[in-house]
Amino acid sequence: MDTRKHLPSRRSVFLSLFNADLRILWRNRRSSIMATLVPLIILISWKGVVITMGGPFAMASCITIGLIAVGLMGYANATANAREKGIFQRLRVTPAGAFEIIASRIAVQLFQMAIMTSILFIAAYFIDHIVLSMGGYIIGLFASLLCGAVFLSLGLAIVALIASAETVNAVARFVYIALVVVGAIGELGVLGDMAKKIIQWSPYGSVKTLLLAAMQPSTWDTRTTEALVISFIYCFVFTLIGMRWFKWSSN
Repeated sequence: MDTRKHLPSRRSVFLSLFNADLRILWRNRRSSIMATLVPLIILISWKGVVITMGGPFAMASCITIGLIAVGLMGYANATANAREKGIFQRLRVTPAGAFEIIASRIAVQLFQMAIMTSILFIAAYFIDHIVLSMGGYIIGLFASLLCGAVFLSLGLAIVALIASAETVNAVARFVYIALVVVGAIGELGVLGDMAKKIIQWSPYGSVKTLLLAAMQPSTWDTRTTEALVISFIYCFVFTLIGMRWFKWSSN
């Protein structure tokens, strides 16, 4: 008898995993709320930045901070904890393949990022009276998913290279602070011209440049195209590292 006929399809396996991961995300919704609440508070308190630098600039900064929080503080820590609890080892003896297991968790985080971006768009419209074109909202939403993939792949790389969940948590926090604080301060030129140029090409700078242009499609230029290419490169390299050295158990 051909047992392959009785195995579920990859699509049904992925949907089952996605549904289960959604329920896990809902049970751990406090971390998701915090990941959205931080950039939302920053956006509301940045009325001076909205006036001086423009609404899209403030929104791009806040969305970038939120995406980093979801990718590092959320996804990386959740994945490391699940591995340490032996969840991945149990999943590996089921019909679920490695691709379906990882893709399901990434898809759930992208869904969370889409919700977070939408909430920031709504808050910016009603609280700060920031109005974008319809194209700006649509392209900005899709750009946030691409940019979010950069930080999700970075989180995957961190989990792949570090076995201990506690260490992953510490490293993720350090990288988060480095990207957000150093990036936000350095792009203003406070740390010098050399640091400013480095930050412009960092994941923080490339993502923010891409988001800013996505919300204002008419401003798309060569620098934006370069940021798009760099973002794809970051995503590819981090994903390659994550898939190559990912361990299914912490032992």
